[in-house]
Amino acid sequence: MSDLELAAALGAWVMFVTLVLTRLTYKPLSRLGHMRSVYFNRKIIHILAGGVVAVLVPFFSSWVVPTLSAFAIATFLYIPHKTGRLLWWFQDPDNMYEVSFAVMWGLVVALSWGLLGDWRLGVVPALFMAVGDSATGIVRNLLFKRRTKHWAGNIAMAAVSVPIGWYYLGVAGAAAGLLASFVERFEFPPIDDNVLVPLASFVFLVAVSCWLGIA
Repeated sequence: MSDLELAAALGAWVMFVTLVLTRLTYKPLSRLGHMRSVYFNRKIIHILAGGVVAVLVPFFSSWVVPTLSAFAIATFLYIPHKTGRLLWWFQDPDNMYEVSFAVMWGLVVALSWGLLGDWRLGVVPALFMAVGDSATGIVRNLLFKRRTKHWAGNIAMAAVSVPIGWYYLGVAGAAAGLLASFVERFEFPPIDDNVLVPLASFVFLVAVSCWLGIA
């Protein structure tokens, strides 16, 4: 399968998750309230779109197609905010964090693989953002019934992110998972955790790779 064929298949999967699956899950979730349903759906998209595609990045022959695809998805997600025609079952009129998610996903993959030659340095931060951060949102939504920051979510994120980091990069990856889980607690609007989590863990892994070696 060529890079374009793989991108087309994964693009179709992402469109299915964002436009079909989460629209279906919104109905049973809606009994919890609109915004809680929106944020649960966002986490579904994080995991099934961003997370699944990140795991499959090594099957591409280079960073170019997955990066361009991520930026195309970011544009697709930005347009409803610009036009005022939101995809209401997962988009929040008060922020565009799903756009920064797609941009950062593509950026860390491009920098790690295209510039440094090691896709793991980008895939691991992308997974922290996609899968680890989803644990925070799910736990907090269940505990507090709204989007909020609380350390309970960070503990849940660490429980997910540390094993992911260890699997790909050993001790350095596990340490990056802890760092990402700590950083997620903070936001500096308009800079959100979808920027801080992958950026902090990526910089950390690059530093460890350059100074100590990860292998």
